[in-house]
Amino acid sequence: MTLFRGRRAAALAVTAVLFGGVAAQAAPEGGSHGLADALRHAVDAQNFKDVIDLTPPVAGQSRRVPAAEKYDPTTMPVARRVFGPAVTPQPIHQTPNMDAAVIELDDAGRPTAMADVLLSPQYPHGVSVPLDQRRLATDQVRYRWWDDNEWDENGGKGTRDVLPGRERAALDFSSPYPASVLKLMVGFGIMRLSDQHRIDLDATYDYRPATINPVCGEATSEPIRQYFDEMITMSRNESTCALLKLLHDQKYVDTLNATFTRLGLPTLMITGTDPGNGGHWIGSNMSSIDTAKLLLIVNGGPGTLWTNADGSRVTRDVLSSSARQFYLKTLGNQGHNEMLSTTNWCGRAYPAPGIPQVTPQRWIDPTDGTMDVDGLYYGQDVRPCNASAEVTMAHKTGWVDTTGSDAAIVHSLPGKAKRNYIVVVFCNLGTDYVDVNRPADPPGVYPVPYTQKYAQLGKAIDGIVTSMRH
Repeated sequence: MTLFRGRRAAALAVTAVLFGGVAAQAAPEGGSHGLADALRHAVDAQNFKDVIDLTPPVAGQSRRVPAAEKYDPTTMPVARRVFGPAVTPQPIHQTPNMDAAVIELDDAGRPTAMADVLLSPQYPHGVSVPLDQRRLATDQVRYRWWDDNEWDENGGKGTRDVLPGRERAALDFSSPYPASVLKLMVGFGIMRLSDQHRIDLDATYDYRPATINPVCGEATSEPIRQYFDEMITMSRNESTCALLKLLHDQKYVDTLNATFTRLGLPTLMITGTDPGNGGHWIGSNMSSIDTAKLLLIVNGGPGTLWTNADGSRVTRDVLSSSARQFYLKTLGNQGHNEMLSTTNWCGRAYPAPGIPQVTPQRWIDPTDGTMDVDGLYYGQDVRPCNASAEVTMAHKTGWVDTTGSDAAIVHSLPGKAKRNYIVVVFCNLGTDYVDVNRPADPPGVYPVPYTQKYAQLGKAIDGIVTSMRH
């Protein structure tokens, strides 16, 4: 980290500068500049273009898979090929799209620095997003809706705008589909309804779909609290559909989207879902910046977290203390520690280790230390990694064939090197992309769904933030 520390020291010596053309108003200017520079170098250093595409594009054929398959991990083994055995895996034909954001926090949970880096065929070595540090926001990115085929056939460029009025923005970027990280938005909506006393988390919700969506499954009846837990910790799609239908029953989806906009999170949106069964999630969008800010609310630092362009101030009181505590506890019980962190496979040569988190005891077999998460067996004794863990990680992962994502709140454990931060990564490298010379998974265990480059990036980001505190 010697090079990075030198750059940070130089940045701190500058007293009257603009960061990305916007005057810093909340976070230390040098800290944000140093974080942005280090994050861009970390993203570039992983060489994300160095992966194999198991389903390379074929002229005249769509890469897109049926909607019912899009969200279901049981139907998407790593080696699935949507075009059949006639298609030979090839190196990926262009730089993938990635949106990576980090917010550094002080010990109380207040933001001290923020950075966001975009990677795409247009920005093959990454580009730092200009950020207003008072708003923790940017108006310099023209976000586009994700489309697999447009990405394949149009040089990574999207054609449909997510937000109006960004035609002259400096950067143009297609936002990768968030996959199961969208469940953070659903969870926020449920917490808001609970705070408004419109629902009782301990009440039983009878999920009765008007039509059957294969992703959502049949009718079920569970306490809302249980659906919430299953949605976050196990990423159970059926529970997500139930809670989305509950949001529709309460006529709250449009209100939720309007709330995101009012809070200064305009790229967060759930659109096009089926009110009859809670399915069809493809109309969801999330940027890393706004997702990180959503987690900033959940984390709950005191005072003003950010100030919007209209002067309104956002605080942790957007959610009640009890709602935030419940949400944080649920995220902290995450079973899928396999993207920016990889402790579920502790001790294996592959994948590489990522953020050195504690793996929740909930999933660990006390006799041999192995993990089973909702029927997914990982086959490794995770206790050695817990013994050497340095941080807690409250997070939500997501993946489909063309998505890999993770959004996390990270805090150092007592006695370990200090760091507190939020990190969010969205990318289109999902299960269709594997590492060169990826080893076969041991028989009977859950296969590694991502490239290990994500874990390497997670470890690099953890090192960057740690070095900034020392």
